[in-house]
Amino acid sequence: MQLKFYKYQGTGNDFVMIDNRQNFFPKNDTKLIESLCDRRFGIGADGLILLENDNSTDFRMVYYNSDGNESSMCGNGGRCLVAFAKSLGVIDNKATFIATDGLHHASIDANGIVSLQMKDVDEVKISDEYVFLNTGSPHHVTLVNDLEDYDVKNNGAEIRYSDLYGKAGSNVNFVNQISENHFRLRTYERGVEDETLSCGTGATATAIAMNVIGKTKSDAIDIDVEGGKLKVTFKKSDKGFEKVFLIGPATFVFEGEIEL
Repeated sequence: MQLKFYKYQGTGNDFVMIDNRQNFFPKNDTKLIESLCDRRFGIGADGLILLENDNSTDFRMVYYNSDGNESSMCGNGGRCLVAFAKSLGVIDNKATFIATDGLHHASIDANGIVSLQMKDVDEVKISDEYVFLNTGSPHHVTLVNDLEDYDVKNNGAEIRYSDLYGKAGSNVNFVNQISENHFRLRTYERGVEDETLSCGTGATATAIAMNVIGKTKSDAIDIDVEGGKLKVTFKKSDKGFEKVFLIGPATFVFEGEIEL
């Protein structure tokens, strides 16, 4: 069987995209998904995303980590899927879609900048050493001084697999402040089990966490990730954080066919 695929990246967070509106893809084949994401023996990606039909929205997003397992929400993946949907003619410049964490609204401009509404955040756990919150995926956020030379993979893995988060684990974000509304971020992602060049839900979590602990009073925060630049905006309310948007580029890389 020949599989048509498309490759997209959002600030270096890269994905295999598949148009699965005909429901042909073997979604329970974990080893197949893992092999497609393999950077040496497959296409290579941080994750694989299926675009599927949905009765009440423009499309459905089904996301798999590179280990082959279906996972929680991926912000950069969602932004890339909006660009993919536009290229297929499924949407024009605005979209609504359903993902594992619920309904999302998004828009894409002429330069390929996608603004994706993330889930509201109504619970943030603050400790002396870190902040924990769920922005569609669970995120541990901690400030570090020497981010440039920080061992993200080993320190991230230690926290991800610690008793703090049990078997499910958490993504882990290491942050350094540049200015009042500008931060630099490096992220260890569960499911990839390594540092990635960018993490959208991690950037979202970092922006909110820095506001919560008083590092910034801004509701529009610039986040530098290893693969580029993102912006997060939100509105604070009595219930927490709402109208949360992740904003950044979503770029087509290449397309092809692979024999299954």
